[in-house]
Amino acid sequence: MTDNPRALKLADRIKVIVATMLDTRVKDPRLGFVTITDVRVSGDLQHATCFYTVFGSDEEREGTAAALVSATGMLRREVGRQTGVRLTPTLEFIADAVPENARIIEDLLSEARGRDAELEQAKAGAAYAGEADPYRKPREEDEEPDAQDLPEDGDDEDGSDDATGRERA
Repeated sequence: MTDNPRALKLADRIKVIVATMLDTRVKDPRLGFVTITDVRVSGDLQHATCFYTVFGSDEEREGTAAALVSATGMLRREVGRQTGVRLTPTLEFIADAVPENARIIEDLLSEARGRDAELEQAKAGAAYAGEADPYRKPREEDEEPDAQDLPEDGDDEDGSDDATGRERA
C-alpha cells in the first residue's frame, strides 16, 4: 500500500461500503459473522484488497469465503456507485490471519510466564557456588605484616638459605 492520501481515503471508504453492504444487502446463508478488518488500495487505485475475519469454525470460514467470492460483483458495483471514481477498483477478499497470530502469541507469552515462574522458584532456594563476592579486594594499609614475622635476610621461613636450599649452621 502506498502513502498516497487519495488511496488511503478510498480504502477507508471502501471498507465502510463493503461492511455496510455485507450487513444489509448480502443475503447469502453461507455468510457467517464476518468483519472487514482492513482494505488496501494499490497506488493506481485499480485494485483493492479487503481483509476479513470470520468468527466460527473452519467450515463457516470456508462458507463465508465462497459467499464473498459470489458477492464480489455486486459489492464492486456498489463501491463504484458510491465512490464516484472513474475506474472502479477490483475487489479481492483475503482471510486475515490476525486472530490466529494473536492466539499463537498469547500461547507463547503464557509459556514464557510459566518458565519465569519456574525460574523464580529455583532462584529462591539457590545459594552461591563460592563466596557471595568472588572478586579480590585490595589490602588495606593497616594490614602490613609485622617485622618479627618476616624472615631474616637470605633465610626462608623454614630457616634454609635461599640460593642452596641448605640450612645454615
